Amino acid sequence: MYLLMLIALLLLLPVGSVIAEALLHPHAASVMTLVGKWFVFWAVGIRLLLAGIRQVIQPAFTASEIFGIEDGRSFAIVREVGFGNLSMGLLGVCSLFRPEWIVPAAIVGGLYYGLAGLGHAFSARKSGKEYIAMLSDGFVFAVLLAFVCSRLF
Repeated sequence: MYLLMLIALLLLLPVGSVIAEALLHPHAASVMTLVGKWFVFWAVGIRLLLAGIRQVIQPAFTASEIFGIEDGRSFAIVREVGFGNLSMGLLGVCSLFRPEWIVPAAIVGGLYYGLAGLGHAFSARKSGKEYIAMLSDGFVFAVLLAFVCSRLF
């Protein structure tokens, strides 16, 4: 279920949204603008919002399933991470209605995904889910980095 959700939110839904909008409005925006818009909405917005909700309500999943930590004392830290994910997720969702927020959301979300991916990469004992998290984080970081670079340079 975790892998299917990641594939949908980090690849299928953003790419499908880019294709759909490009077909419906072929001259309205560049492909890179659409990539930024939809990857920020789905990967930063919806994905981090859902992750934040789960981390706040059910911190044991992130602690045990992703990091292999069974100690309940870690739940307070996981909840704190969840609050950050809720905040970034809300920014990503709101960027759909405030286009001037797309680049800031891409910077914040992209930096988060990049740093989280590095954290997973340097973890000594990675679970299968942590490998998936590392690869998906790296993918989203690369997409958002390309988008931000296309806007700033």
